[in-house]
Amino acid sequence: MTFIVDKLVVLGVGLIGGSLAKACKERGLAREVVAWGRKEVNLQKAVDLGVVDRYELDLAVAVESADVVFIATPTLIAEKMLAQLAPLVGAETIITDGASVKGNLYRAAQRIFGQVPANLVLAHPIAGSEQSGVEAANAELYVNHRVILTPTVETSAQAEETVRQLWQGCGAEVVSMDVDKHDRVLAATSHLPHLLAYSLVDALAQQDCSYEIFDNAAGGFRDFTRIAASDPQMWHDIVLANKEAVLSMMDGFTDQLKVLRQDIAEGNGDDIMASFERAQQARNHFSEILLKRQQGKQ
Repeated sequence: MTFIVDKLVVLGVGLIGGSLAKACKERGLAREVVAWGRKEVNLQKAVDLGVVDRYELDLAVAVESADVVFIATPTLIAEKMLAQLAPLVGAETIITDGASVKGNLYRAAQRIFGQVPANLVLAHPIAGSEQSGVEAANAELYVNHRVILTPTVETSAQAEETVRQLWQGCGAEVVSMDVDKHDRVLAATSHLPHLLAYSLVDALAQQDCSYEIFDNAAGGFRDFTRIAASDPQMWHDIVLANKEAVLSMMDGFTDQLKVLRQDIAEGNGDDIMASFERAQQARNHFSEILLKRQQGKQ
C-alpha cells in the first residue's frame, strides 16, 4: 500500500478532525493516525471507534516526527494551537487546518512565526453536520464536497500538494482561493445564513405564542432553521474571527430587508414581485451550477 504520509496528527477529534482521521485510516492515506486532545475519555473513544490508531495527551510527544499536523479545533482556539506548535515542529512538518475562517490564522501566523512559514497550508473543508463529537466522525463526510486551500506566496508548493492529495484521497474536490476572498465568500454563503437561522429561532422562541409557532412549523421552516442546531460555540468563534466580512454581509442584507419592508408597508406589489423573481432566477441558476458540477464528477 502506498501512503501519502507516514504520520498524520489530528488535534481535536470531533466531527471535522475525526472524519479526516477516519477517512485517512480507512483509505490507507496515512501509515499512522495519531490524535491529541485534552479529554482522555474522548481520545480513548476515538481509538475504540477506529477513528485513530492511538492518542497522546502531551502535544510535544504527539507531533514528534509528524508529516502533517491537522488543527481541527474551533477557529479562535486554532490561533492558540499555532502558538503552541511553533516551538515543537520544524520545517519538515506540514501544518494545516479545517477552520472556517482563514484571515485570522494568516495574521496569527505572521505574528507567531515572524512570517508565514512555508509549511503552513491553510484549508477549509466545506462539509459538516449538526452532529458533533467523535461519535459523528464519518469517513465519507468529504466525498464530493469542496475543500478550499488558501496558499500564500510563502507557501511551499510541495506542502500544498501533499495537503491537496490528502483531501483528494478523502474524495473531496480541492480548489484554491485567496485568503481574503475566502473569508468574504464564506461570510456570504455560510456565516450569514447561520446567523439568520440562529436569530430567527431565537426571536420566535421569545414570542408569546412560541409553542404554537413551532408546533405548526412546516417543512420550509425546518429546512431553513436546521442549521440553528449547530454547535453555538463553534459559530460564536467563527463570527468573531471573521467579524469585518460578516458585518459587511449583514449590513448588505439589512439594507435589502429594509427595502422589502418598505415595499410591503407601502403595498408596492410590483417591486415585491420583482425582488422575488430575481431571487427565484438566482436560485435556479445556482441549482444549474450545482447540477453541472455533479455531472462533471460522474
